[in-house]
Amino acid sequence: MLRWIRQQLGLDPPHRSDTRTVYVANRFPSQDHYIPQRFTDNRIISSKYTIWNFIPKNLFEQFRRIANFYFLIIFLVQLMVDTPTSPITSGLPLFFVIIVTAIKQGYEDWLRHKADNEVNGAPVFVVRSGSLVQTRSKNIRVGDIVRVTKDETFPADLVLLSSDRAEGTCHVTTASLDGETNLKTHHAVPETASCQSVARLDALSAMVECQQPEPDLYRFVGRMTVTQKEEEIVRPLGPENVLLRGARLKNTREIYGVAVYTGMETKMALNYKCKSQKRSAVEKSMNTYLIIYLGILLFEAVVSTILKYAWQAESQWDEPFYNQKTERERNSSKILRFIADFLAFLVLYNFIIPISLYVTVEMQKFLGSFFISWDLDLYHEESDQNAEVNTSDLNEELGQVEYVFTDKTGTLTENEMQFRECSINGVKFVEINGKLVPEGMMADCLDGPLPPLGEEEELFLKAVALCHTVQISYDCVDGPTDLEANGNSPSMEYYASSPDEKALVEAMKRMGVTFMGASCESMEIQTLGGSEKYKLLHILEFDANRRRMSVILETPSGEKVLFTKGAESSIFPHSKSGEIAKTRAHVDEFALKGLRTLVVARRRFSAEEYQEAEQRLHRARTALQQREEKLAEAFAFIERDLELLGATAVEDKLQEKVQETIEALRLAGIKVWVLTGDKHETAVSVSLSCGHFHRTMNVLELLQQKTDSECAEQLGKLARRIQEDHVVQHGLVVDGASLSLALRQHEKLFMEVCRSCAAVLCCRMAPLQKAKVVRLIKTSPEKPITLAIGDGSNDVSMIQEAHVGIGVMGKEGRQAVRNSDYAIARFKFLAKLLLVHGHFYYIRIATLVQYFFYKNVCFITPQFLYQFFCLFSQQTLYDSVYLTLYNICFTSLPVLVYSLFEQPVHPQVLQGKPALYRDISKNSILSFRSFLYWTFLGFCHAFVFFFASYLLMEGDTSLLGSGKMFGNWTFGVLVFTVMVITVTLKLALETHLWTWINHFVTWGSIAFYVIFSLFYGGILWPFLENQDMYSVFSNLLSSGSVWFSIGLVIVTCLIPDIVKKVLYRELKPTNTQKSQLIRAYLGSGCLDTACCFHGGRNHHQGQGAEPMKDKCDPALCLCCGCPTQPEGEVLED
Repeated sequence: MLRWIRQQLGLDPPHRSDTRTVYVANRFPSQDHYIPQRFTDNRIISSKYTIWNFIPKNLFEQFRRIANFYFLIIFLVQLMVDTPTSPITSGLPLFFVIIVTAIKQGYEDWLRHKADNEVNGAPVFVVRSGSLVQTRSKNIRVGDIVRVTKDETFPADLVLLSSDRAEGTCHVTTASLDGETNLKTHHAVPETASCQSVARLDALSAMVECQQPEPDLYRFVGRMTVTQKEEEIVRPLGPENVLLRGARLKNTREIYGVAVYTGMETKMALNYKCKSQKRSAVEKSMNTYLIIYLGILLFEAVVSTILKYAWQAESQWDEPFYNQKTERERNSSKILRFIADFLAFLVLYNFIIPISLYVTVEMQKFLGSFFISWDLDLYHEESDQNAEVNTSDLNEELGQVEYVFTDKTGTLTENEMQFRECSINGVKFVEINGKLVPEGMMADCLDGPLPPLGEEEELFLKAVALCHTVQISYDCVDGPTDLEANGNSPSMEYYASSPDEKALVEAMKRMGVTFMGASCESMEIQTLGGSEKYKLLHILEFDANRRRMSVILETPSGEKVLFTKGAESSIFPHSKSGEIAKTRAHVDEFALKGLRTLVVARRRFSAEEYQEAEQRLHRARTALQQREEKLAEAFAFIERDLELLGATAVEDKLQEKVQETIEALRLAGIKVWVLTGDKHETAVSVSLSCGHFHRTMNVLELLQQKTDSECAEQLGKLARRIQEDHVVQHGLVVDGASLSLALRQHEKLFMEVCRSCAAVLCCRMAPLQKAKVVRLIKTSPEKPITLAIGDGSNDVSMIQEAHVGIGVMGKEGRQAVRNSDYAIARFKFLAKLLLVHGHFYYIRIATLVQYFFYKNVCFITPQFLYQFFCLFSQQTLYDSVYLTLYNICFTSLPVLVYSLFEQPVHPQVLQGKPALYRDISKNSILSFRSFLYWTFLGFCHAFVFFFASYLLMEGDTSLLGSGKMFGNWTFGVLVFTVMVITVTLKLALETHLWTWINHFVTWGSIAFYVIFSLFYGGILWPFLENQDMYSVFSNLLSSGSVWFSIGLVIVTCLIPDIVKKVLYRELKPTNTQKSQLIRAYLGSGCLDTACCFHGGRNHHQGQGAEPMKDKCDPALCLCCGCPTQPEGEVLED
C-alpha cells in the first residue's frame, strides 16, 4: 500500500517492463487493484530551453568551452586581485561572445517552440464517450481512438483498427520519415476492420500488447486481443498494422486507429536523436595550438614574476622614494604576494589567447556553408534539388579527404531499373519490343509471329507478377473500378519500395501478365487467358539476412503454393529441383554484363505441410519476446525444398560523369573504395565500366574463404604478388564472408594488402560490414581522413562512421540524407565539393587560425617587453579600451571576409587540375612547421614594433613642435597604431582574390581605428575615472617624425615577407603558385575556350574555338588538357 501511494505521488515510478498494455478507448478492467500504466502525453518538444532554465542551462553549455571558462577565470581574478588592467578588458569581450551566442541560440530555440506549438495545437478528432469530438493534438492519450482523413498526417503512432474499405486497408506515404515516396499498404486485423462507425468502435472491447517505444521505423512487435461474445481472439501485429506519426494517409477517405505511442515516445520523435559530434582535423590542431599558447602565457607570467622579485632584491628598487610600501604590504606573506603578482601578470598577458577566435571560426563555418547550397553547379535540374549542408563544422574537412567509400546502386548508378534478360528453366530469353524472345531466335524474331509461351514460361511470368509488395495508385480513391473491366487503364501506376520490383512488374505487364492489384486477402493478375484471382495467405517480408522475400498463395484451383525471389546465394542452396546448373551459369553471365540478378523459385504445399507452416508462422508472429529470431526460424522452415523456376536480369545505368569523377579523385590522390551488396561479378563489371578498375589493372581476389587459415594463406599470396609486381597497379576484390575472416585475426595483413592497391571493391557487404571497413581505415596508424557516400538506409552506418558523410538524394528514401553531413543529388557533384569547396574552405580556415595567433602574438609581446622598462610594475602598455577593442573591432572584419571569399586559385583551374588537391593534403597548411613560422613572424614583428618605437623616443627627444615630450601613453599608442596597420596589411598580402568587400573592410578597418582614436582622445569622458588618452592620438599625429616612423616600421616588417614570397615563387614555386598565373589570363577568355576544361570536360566546343586557342599560353594553361600538354600528365609534387 505504501509503495502504491508513493507511485501515485510520483515519488517511486513503477517498474518499466519490456512491454506495454494499451486498452482500446481506455476501457480498463473493472478490477479494483488494477493500476493503469502512465504514458507520456502527445506533446512534441524539439526545443532545448524553457523560460525558467534558459539562462542557467545556456550559461552552463557555453562555459563548458575551454576558452570561455578560461576568460571567466581571468575576469574573476581581475575582480578579486589588484591587477594592472580593468576587469572590463576581459569581461566585455567575454560578455559580448556569451550574449551574442545566447541570442543566437535563444532565437533558434524560439523558432523551435513556435513550430512545436503549431504541431501540438493542430485539431484532431477522437472517439470519446460514444461520440466524435474535436481536440488538440497535444491532448491525445495512449488508448484514444483517433480519426484521420485523406491527405492528413497521423498525429501519433496508431494501430489501424478500420478504414472506409471493407477489407480494412489503407495506403500511406512515409516521405517525411524516410523519404520513400511509394505507397505502402497497411492492414487492420479482421475482427476490427468491420468497425467503421463511431458506435461500433465505442463498443469494441480490445487490448493491444506491444513492445516499449524504440526508434526503428521498420520494427513493431505486438498482438491484439479482441473479445467477441466472451471469446478472446489473439491476432499478431507487425509494422504493416502501425501508422507512424508524420506519415500521410493517401487514397483512403478515412481511417480509425488506436494510439499506442504518443508525443516524444513516437518513432518519429525517437529519431530526433543527435548524431555523434564530429570534429575536424583543423579544430583538433587549433585546440593543440591553443594549449601551446597557454604554455607561452604561463611562461611569460612566471618569468615576469621571477624577474620582478629578482629586481626588487635590491632595496633601491624594492621600495623607491616615490612608491613607499604601507605597513600592511610589508607584513604580508611573500607567498601570497608572489601568487598575486603571478595572477596579475597572467591577466596582463591573457590576450595572447584569442577569445574571438572561436566566434570568428563559428561565423566563418556558418556563413561559408551557404556557398555550397547556393552553388548552381551543384544544382540538379531534373529533381530540382540543391546541395544541402546538415552540419557546417566539417567544411574544411572536405579539403583533407584521403579515402572515399562509396555505395554502388543509386550512388554510382541511376537506380532506374530496366528489365533486359531472364533465364527460364535453363533457357535464356531477352525482351524485344515488349515480347519475350528465346536467345536463339533473336535474329528472326521480327520477321514473323512468335510461338506462344509454354507452360513453364507462363508459370515464371506469373511467379514474378505475384511475388512482390508492389502497390497500385489510381486516380479515383475507391480503387480499380474501371480497371477491372478492361485490364488496362492509364490511371494505374505501380509503386514499389524497390526499383527492381517495379521494373519486373512493369516488364511482366508488357509481356502479357498484368498485376491488377492486391488486398489483404487476394492478388489478381490479368493474362491472355483472362483474369486470375489468388488468395493471399501470407507475405514473408524481405530482410537483409535472408536476402529474399516470399508470398504464400492459394491458386484458383485451391493449391497452396509459395513463390520466392532473392539473391542467388539465398535461393540456390535451398533449391532441390529445376535447372540449377544452367540457371547458375546464366546468372554469372548476366552479372558479367553488369546486370542485377534475382532468382525465382516455388514450393508446393500439401495440406499437412501448409498447416504446420501456418502454425509456426502464427506462433512466431504472436510472440512478444524474440519475435525476429522465431520468425527467422519459421521462414527457414518454409522456404526450403524449392523448385527453381529461373532468374531475372535488370540493368541499372551509370550516372552521368561517374567515370570522370572517379578519375578526378584518383588524380587528387584520393583512393576510392566501392562497398556494395551485389554479387562480385556484377560489382566488378560496374567497377570496370565506371573507371574504378582499369582494364590494365591487375585485379586480385579474396573470395569465398571458408577458414581463418585459408584466408591468411590467400592474403599472404596476394601480398607476395603485389611485391613481385610493384610496377603494375593492383585492384582488390573481397566479399563479405572473406572480409569477416580477414578482420577477425588478420587485420594488419589485410590492411597492408589494401594500402598497396589503387582501388578496392568489397561486394556482398552487409550494412555493418561497410561501417567496419570505414572504421578499419579510419583508425589505421596513418589516421587518414575518410569520406563515405551513399543513398540508401543500408549506407547510414558507414556515413555516420566516416569523418565526413555524404548522402545522395536518390530513390531509396532520404535516410542517408538525414543522417549525413552533406547531401548532393548526383555523384558527379562530389568532384567540385571536394576539389573546389573543400580546397577553399581548408585554406581559408587554416589561414584564419594561424593569422589569429600571429596577430595576438604581435599584440601581447610588446606588453611583455614593456615590463623590462618599467621594473615589472605591471604597468600596461595599452589603454583598456584598446585592449578591449583590438580583437572585437580593429582587426576582426578583414580576417572574417578573407575567410569567406578567398580563392587562391580559380575554381575552374582546381576542377581541371585535380592534382592541386595534393598540395593541401595531410593538413599541410596548418602543420606544426607552418604554425611555428607564423608564431616566429609574430614575435619578430612585435620586436620591431616595440624597439623601433623605443629608438624613436630614446634620449628624451622632443618630436613635437611645441617642445613637449611624449609620455608612456603616447609610446603605447604609437606601438598600437603601427601594429594595427601592419597586421591588417599582412592579411592583405595573403589575399589573392580582391573584391569590393575586401577593399572596404581592409582600408575601412584602418580608417575606423584612426577615426575612433581621434574621437576617443578628443573628448573628456565624464564616466571615465582617468582621462589618460585625452589628446594623445592627435598630438601623436601632429609630429612629422611619427608619420615617417610609422611608414618605416610597416615597411621594415613587411618587406622581408614580400621578398620571401617573391623568391619562393620564382625559385621554388608550388603547383598552386604555378596555377595562380592563369588568373592573369582569365580576361583573355582562356578558361572559356575549347582548350580549357570544366570538371574534366571541354567547357565550350564548336565554331570559333580554334581562333580562341591562340590566346592561351601553353606554358600557363595548366588547368586543362590542351593539345600542347600531353594527355594524362600531372604536375609533380
